[in-house]
Amino acid sequence: MNKRHLAILAAFGASFIYGVNHTIAKDLMPTYIKPFGFIMLRVLGAALLFWITSLFFPKEKIDRKDWVRIILCALFGMTINMLMFFKGLALSTPINSSVVITLSPVILLILSAVFLKEKITWFKGSGIAIGLIGALVLILFGIKTQENAPNIPLGNILFIINATAYSIYLIIVKPLTAKYSSITLMKWFFLIAVFTNLPVALPEFLEVQWTELPLSVIGVMIFVVVGTTYLTYLFNVFALRTLRPSTIGVFMYLQPLIATLVAIILGADNLTGIRIFAAALIFLGVYLSTKRKESAIE
Repeated sequence: MNKRHLAILAAFGASFIYGVNHTIAKDLMPTYIKPFGFIMLRVLGAALLFWITSLFFPKEKIDRKDWVRIILCALFGMTINMLMFFKGLALSTPINSSVVITLSPVILLILSAVFLKEKITWFKGSGIAIGLIGALVLILFGIKTQENAPNIPLGNILFIINATAYSIYLIIVKPLTAKYSSITLMKWFFLIAVFTNLPVALPEFLEVQWTELPLSVIGVMIFVVVGTTYLTYLFNVFALRTLRPSTIGVFMYLQPLIATLVAIILGADNLTGIRIFAAALIFLGVYLSTKRKESAIE
């Protein structure tokens, strides 16, 4: 299996884990742990795992000029991104979260045009508009509340902020992936993220009654730390060594399918006409905005 196939497999694995996470993480909030407390658990656990892992790999020295970029990666990829997603998940629903974050490729295209000066054609511009209309339909005309989802429109807005932060992360992390190993990058990103999340997340983290948690809840927490945090970030940064950020974004299309199946099977969410219509607009917009004239896929 060549490097490209491994990179594609890693990107698929990350999207599959994320798709499952939409439902199982939702079930824990806010009964057992609040969203920001969950983020504190994630970054602490991931930082510990990556630093332990780094003991088995060659030590790399970070160039002084790269520290600003590394701090920004931690801020957008492991702080704003995580805080907004889990807070949005606490307010909205698993299906909504999985649909809205598929806007990431569209947002990535817009940011690439702004920061990387990539040209946006009329065709791609139409896709961006259609995708954003789909998101607005979901926010403005979708169900406002349902069981365990007290403010769905606000949650959906937070998902858009989450997707934007993650898109920025994918752009700024790319040069670092060509220079440092995945383990080196992740251990520093998450160590910094412990401190950037601390002011917001520590109070909710300290509220958790750790000794009273059922084993099933502890199992889900371990999955979120090891699977959704440690493995997915490792998979994505590994995939970025071979694939473009926009290609990684394409794998996000899998998340709504996986998340919807898991949510419906577990009875955590349900499909509505508005959600299907909004999802169709978003998928069409993403398809148009990311479609290339050539048949080959990078």
